[in-house]
Amino acid sequence: MPGRHREAGHRRPGGVTMGDVPSLDPGSPRVRFGVEMRRLREAAHLSQSAVAARLGCTQTQISRLEMATRTPSRADAEKLDQIFNLAERQHFVGLHRRIVARPGGPKWFMGWVEEIEPNALALHSWDPLLIPGLLQTEAYARRIFSLEPRITATEVDERVQARMRRRQILDQRNPPSLLVLMDTGVLRRPVGGPEVMREQLDHLLDAVRHPSVSLQLVAPECLPGMLGAFMIAKLPNGDPDIVHVDSSADGRVSSERETVASVWKRYEAIRLWAYPEHASLRMIEEVKKEWT
Repeated sequence: MPGRHREAGHRRPGGVTMGDVPSLDPGSPRVRFGVEMRRLREAAHLSQSAVAARLGCTQTQISRLEMATRTPSRADAEKLDQIFNLAERQHFVGLHRRIVARPGGPKWFMGWVEEIEPNALALHSWDPLLIPGLLQTEAYARRIFSLEPRITATEVDERVQARMRRRQILDQRNPPSLLVLMDTGVLRRPVGGPEVMREQLDHLLDAVRHPSVSLQLVAPECLPGMLGAFMIAKLPNGDPDIVHVDSSADGRVSSERETVASVWKRYEAIRLWAYPEHASLRMIEEVKKEWT
């Protein structure tokens, strides 16, 4: 059973979209980039064609940027900062950085990271294959991302930085309770070699000292957990729970009642196979010694 349930104070999640999150979330960085681009262009009395000439592209491409149907490049962002005298502030560069914080990742994930996780009262997660993202070290995350097919060194750096920023929710004033269930096999799955694994297991032991974090290992015989990782977010003010479910190609975020109920039932079935937290921490200590 979960070792500790610690729920933070009530906060309303601004901009959380219920149901399946649309691909063009009005609060997404890409949409914000387009809105800012149009606002500043019109304030400067510039046509789309005029901006296109300065960016070295077509008017159609400018239109698509403003409508958030085209993803801007970093060069676009840098040139826009120069056009609108924002180079010192790096306004568009900052927006671009948020867009590429999860390059190649599921379309829904930025909405989850920006709107749902920081505003949740509690996050219940299940991970059968890897250390959950919120508890990964930089070296562990870098190894995972570096093995993605056809990924560049720049993309690896961007993804690692995004993952490290994501951990900051645990340091905010009212952090969500994070209740992690994790398969025991994860402790022995080699990710980056012994040094990386020792550091990662040390980090897990440190993480559970945080008043909002609880971790339980799950017995390998737990077949209900074999279908994949997921996370459940409990929201304040009576808002419905939201889930995200992983897959190798895509993911889904939903507050649809039947979907959420199904994920909760699976979570409870997995939890029946969980070791108490004190036993789980002892197991982590023991496995850490094996990584020599």
